[in-house]
Amino acid sequence: MRRFITTTQSPEAEFGFARAVIQDPFVFLSCVYGYDPESMTMPEDVTQQTCNCWDSIAATLQGAESALEEIVKARIYVTDPAYGEPVLDACARRMAEILPASTLMVVSGLMRPEMKVGIEVTAMWSLAREW
Repeated sequence: MRRFITTTQSPEAEFGFARAVIQDPFVFLSCVYGYDPESMTMPEDVTQQTCNCWDSIAATLQGAESALEEIVKARIYVTDPAYGEPVLDACARRMAEILPASTLMVVSGLMRPEMKVGIEVTAMWSLAREW
């Protein structure tokens, strides 16, 4: 069974991608950027962008019948090596008890210049545990 989580308030929606795909037993999230989930504005601060990413990821996983605690892999993209530590510190506050595998990559840029961090995750689908 394959299910899609879509939203009209995300960059991927503009280009025909889902925010997340549920393919039993996983939930695959597209890369999430640091827009404020309420106002859809991008803060300047990379730490706030990272916190916004995690808020959006948590909301998407909840909509997919999963949760942050189900994350098994995180891929984190930053546009400047100097962002690495502040981003990882913010990630640690959300992931310290969960301990997913992760990768941090420094990339030359993301889709829009205001984007300093992007996070994509793979999580277990909670309903897969009901077998």
